[in-house]
Amino acid sequence: MQEDTSGEGAAAAGPKDVPETPWAEQRRAIQESYGAGPGKSRWRVGIGTGAGDTEFLYEEGVLLVRQQYFDEVREILVQLGLFPSEDDQAAERRAADAEGRAERQFVEPVLAGLRLVRLSSDRDYDTIEVLEAVTKGGRPSVDGRAATQISGVGRDSVALNHVVPLCGNGAGCPATEPEPVPAVSSPYPGYTPDRGAGDGVKVVVVDTGFDAAAPGRSQWLEGVEGDPDYAQIGDTLNKYAGHGTFIAGLIRCVAPRAEVYVRGVLNFGGSALESDLVQALDAVLNEDFPDIISMSAGTHAYDATGLLSFRVFDELRLSHHKGVALIVAAGNDASRKPFWPAASPFSVSVGALATSWQGRAPFSNFGGWVDVYAPGQDLVNAFPVGSYEYHEPPNVIPGQPPRVERFYGMARWSGTSFSTPIVAGLVAARMTRTGENGRDAAAALVKEGQLNAQPAVGAVLLPE
Repeated sequence: MQEDTSGEGAAAAGPKDVPETPWAEQRRAIQESYGAGPGKSRWRVGIGTGAGDTEFLYEEGVLLVRQQYFDEVREILVQLGLFPSEDDQAAERRAADAEGRAERQFVEPVLAGLRLVRLSSDRDYDTIEVLEAVTKGGRPSVDGRAATQISGVGRDSVALNHVVPLCGNGAGCPATEPEPVPAVSSPYPGYTPDRGAGDGVKVVVVDTGFDAAAPGRSQWLEGVEGDPDYAQIGDTLNKYAGHGTFIAGLIRCVAPRAEVYVRGVLNFGGSALESDLVQALDAVLNEDFPDIISMSAGTHAYDATGLLSFRVFDELRLSHHKGVALIVAAGNDASRKPFWPAASPFSVSVGALATSWQGRAPFSNFGGWVDVYAPGQDLVNAFPVGSYEYHEPPNVIPGQPPRVERFYGMARWSGTSFSTPIVAGLVAARMTRTGENGRDAAAALVKEGQLNAQPAVGAVLLPE
């Protein structure tokens, strides 16, 4: 998918609409990034409600199908008149030529064992209603009429294609927008006294990309590399600019000798479709050979079992790469409702501690599915140089021009986005000390964290 580079500039003037909540602004930015327009994908993003009345975003008109159920699902969709025809593909080809973009296939592989199906584009239907009928059976409405009764193929066979944002569904994985601090500020948490920590370990960060100029300002980032940060355009820092750079800095403060590479994947308003995200993770396994993958993104889901694409990714890809640890942010909804893929058994999920490192941060998700908590509030680390326009309450005030701040290479930021790389760095440091692989080192640290558990919080890991 072509990345979105159309973020709002940082030099705007005049009053702007004020969103009711940070999530409302994050949702608007994501939907706009997937919308129609020059250089955009024209993907349609809808808002759904899942288990426990949780909100999520998903790609309308698309289903993800396990390979072994594909023939059955195709028969059902043909019966409903929703399986794409040659006419649908021809219309898509003409539209792609007219708009100067790549042609999308209506049926395409995601991973081994998983296919993506785009439903017929000239019919009127509700994607979630169709999903319910395909899995459970029923008579979905197509073109305003109830279809014939169909038998479902069962759950865990077909699913929605969720949008997976850096920003969760409430206050987001970055729980706040970044705040500037003086360029001479020291990182917080600070440098580990173990200067050899992380030696021989590779950490891949799946995020927004990396500011190539940052190592020249922040010596602890020397040697870190990555894809360009999509949200950093010259002197303008768009929403989520610096997210991957800040994360890389946190890892290097805990594991200064670790090899760190930042992949630019979450490039649509700080998000990616889950089908694209698992393909990117698969590429990381095949091309980067990581010991640890750090990912500060996630979502609530329609189904209580989470994201189908990630289950297939674990079953057929991740589980075959011995020792690779997947460390994921628990999200910032201040909720116990599962957040995916952090709630999956194959990940290490990380919540955030408050500024004092005592007690849970007020924004952090929690519950038995969160494995461990680490510092995540008011952290300080490397950030790009440039001007940033704020978008979310309380930084946007009715009737007033948007707040704009200048950043000089350091920032203060909060969220489980940032407690997650601290744990990734601690895992890398333990690997250097013990010779364990990533998965074993992560499991051992979670047990260590349980011994240091805080009441009413859970297992806790702290940097030195």
